[in-house]
Amino acid sequence: MPKQWYVLRVQSNKEDKVKQGLIERIKAGGLEGLISNVLVPSEKVSEIKGGKKKITEKKIYPGYIIAEVEVDEHGQIPREVWFLIRETPGAGDFIGGQNKPVPMAAYEVEKLLSEAEHKEEKPRAKIEFHEGEKVRVKEGPFENYDGTVEEVLPASGRLKVMLTVFGRATPVELEYWQVEAI
Repeated sequence: MPKQWYVLRVQSNKEDKVKQGLIERIKAGGLEGLISNVLVPSEKVSEIKGGKKKITEKKIYPGYIIAEVEVDEHGQIPREVWFLIRETPGAGDFIGGQNKPVPMAAYEVEKLLSEAEHKEEKPRAKIEFHEGEKVRVKEGPFENYDGTVEEVLPASGRLKVMLTVFGRATPVELEYWQVEAI
């Protein structure tokens, strides 16, 4: 039988707990063949707090988990799977309606799974600044200079900031943690 990926609403901040409960219920019910995969899409994010670099796991879609379910010949979720999922503590309903959940499109599944594979590589910098924001440099050779964020460069974890140095506007590239909002 074909398998489809479905999105399931769950209690926010309880995604991992619901996933664990669902996996335990699947094993207890002997339904491993019908529900082959349950994921909480997340990514690693690095941030500086109190001068220390910290890597945290951040949910990409808070309040949702996805499950790969074997569907019947009519493309429907089998009844026993439907009830098992719906009766799992913390689980809500499927995206797409009460009686007819809508499976994820193939390209969405591919994108999500490739993101899950690449999340192990390098954590993404958590940059909470945006263009036009006023900032003060708190570290480095331009310490205590005020400026405006011209560009956010998320791939490198840097900001391009326009500072006034010796009376002239000067673009300077800084690490995101070297500045603070004012």
